[in-house]
Amino acid sequence: MLCNLPLAFLGGVRVYSLTNAAAVVKIKHKWINQNPFGSMFWAAQGMAAEMSTGILIMNAIECSKEKVSMLVTHQEAKFFKKATGKIMFTCAGGKEINEAIRISKETKEGQRIVLISEGKNENGVVVSSFSFEWSLKVK
Repeated sequence: MLCNLPLAFLGGVRVYSLTNAAAVVKIKHKWINQNPFGSMFWAAQGMAAEMSTGILIMNAIECSKEKVSMLVTHQEAKFFKKATGKIMFTCAGGKEINEAIRISKETKEGQRIVLISEGKNENGVVVSSFSFEWSLKVK
């Protein structure tokens, strides 16, 4: 990650778990990713959230053995609580990703899917929720 995503590495973003169905990415509040209000900067949360969706797509592409282009085309976020401590971002969109790849392969057209990544603190409280629209196209 240091070579490919140095900002995410320095900010403390780490893949916690990955299956074909879901991905969990963790990030811990620390000096380098904080805002002036004593919590995690929204962009640091966004990096972790996006990684949970992107790594799930990359895994599905690898499993499909297809060449697929992927691009974030839209993003929205909601913030509910101060993000302090360890935050786990979870995306459970594996089924939707596989379906989009299948349809793109059949139709030769790009597909747009929306993946949600929810960030929870160590007490299981949702601190933020990110929505990423991805465009996927089998080449």
